[in-house]
Amino acid sequence: MRLFTALVPPARALEAVRTAVDGGRRTAPGLRWAPEAEWHITLVFLGEVGEERVPDLADALGDAVAAHGPLSLAVRGWGAFPVPERASVLWAGVDGDTGALGDLVRDLREAAGSCGVRVERRPYTPHLTVARSSPARDLTGTVRGAGAPHGRGWRAREVHLLESRPGTTDRYRTARTWALGWKPNPDPHSERSTS
Repeated sequence: MRLFTALVPPARALEAVRTAVDGGRRTAPGLRWAPEAEWHITLVFLGEVGEERVPDLADALGDAVAAHGPLSLAVRGWGAFPVPERASVLWAGVDGDTGALGDLVRDLREAAGSCGVRVERRPYTPHLTVARSSPARDLTGTVRGAGAPHGRGWRAREVHLLESRPGTTDRYRTARTWALGWKPNPDPHSERSTS
């Protein structure tokens, strides 16, 4: 299974991105624009994971998610990888609790590593991919023409484990979902014994 962890912003938080992307499509029709149903904020790309390893990996990732509270986030501005003048990816940026988001990513990377899953260690840039180009091209005009998206903020409360299935109509399938900051109910027997 080809897996990654991600946040999925609510539709209302993406209205400004939708408007900006519509403008971008007019100035750069040759880009491969990601369908809105696939917009997400990747946290950690896990790559190919054997199905037999998924339960232990999911437990470790779930524990990491539970140690972090909900995040206040918003979509703000544009960026491109590697640089706008020679870009293969156009993305909308993420603003808000980015320090806490980076801490979450660090802990998810460590959880994956504890299960023998190798993950990238480069600095994390929170973003939402909206278009790709192959070969790389200058996207500075596209960024100017689209106008900077300033989306409504939202409270991210869940982390999803998504399976990537290229070539299918529903390319990303949710394999697991964990609530940020979720803690299991205490053992009811231990409560009774102390009262």
